[in-house]
Amino acid sequence: MPSASSSAADSVANPRHVPWLLAGAALCFLAGVFFPFFHVTKFWLFHDAISVVGGIATLFQEGEYFLFVVLTLFTLVFPVMKLGLLGAIWRRRRRGDEALQRLHARVEQLGKWSMLDVFVVAILVVAMKSAGVADLQIGVGLYLFTASVVATQLVSGLVARTLRAD
Repeated sequence: MPSASSSAADSVANPRHVPWLLAGAALCFLAGVFFPFFHVTKFWLFHDAISVVGGIATLFQEGEYFLFVVLTLFTLVFPVMKLGLLGAIWRRRRRGDEALQRLHARVEQLGKWSMLDVFVVAILVVAMKSAGVADLQIGVGLYLFTASVVATQLVSGLVARTLRAD
């Protein structure tokens, strides 16, 4: 007899939920990049609340073009492309379709690169906290962004499972 936790996981991992998970991931992503990732109570370089979009705009205004381009690609462009491509693959899905399987494999590679921004945020938080430079409070944007990443990974796995031949 399956446990309650496995039946809950199976109900979320149902391919019928893909459109809902995609929509939820997109909404969480859009809200997450505009809401504050964290609130800084002291540190002369940052404002009180820091969002992804606000931080990227500040990099551009400060002339940090390399960081602006890198973070824009990995934090905004790649996740949007991944969500869009997963949606397109899901709409055209057919079990055993090799072309869609290859496209999905490329989308998964793209997803690995888009995780770089999560790594950068984690390093930034740890560095600022350990240096005693700032007192950070995690903002709702980080939770929304994380929910988007988790939902997108679930969708990617469900799409892969659906595309595989029996």
